[in-house]
Amino acid sequence: MPEFHSVAKVGDIPEGEGRAFEVQGKIIAVFFHAGQYFAIDDVCPHMGASLSEGHVENGIVTCPWHAWRFRITDGTWADSPKLKIGCYPVRIVNGEIQVQV
Repeated sequence: MPEFHSVAKVGDIPEGEGRAFEVQGKIIAVFFHAGQYFAIDDVCPHMGASLSEGHVENGIVTCPWHAWRFRITDGTWADSPKLKIGCYPVRIVNGEIQVQV
């Protein structure tokens, strides 16, 4: 059964940015956008770039290598909904950001 794991403290991730964390053997990108936290797979399926290093705008992160774009709310590829990467629930408990994997 998936469990929540603390990855950072509230305030550790600046607005509009992401950070990568290893959780249960997976690399997860956690973003802080529009006052909320979101978590998706960090690795772009195209060539393996870190999505946490991409630019976030209007709820979409753009891969820094080849500009593939993914919705941080559900992991869907913004240019073709047929492709989707992992998306994970996030919660805040006692000032800690937790991701369920």
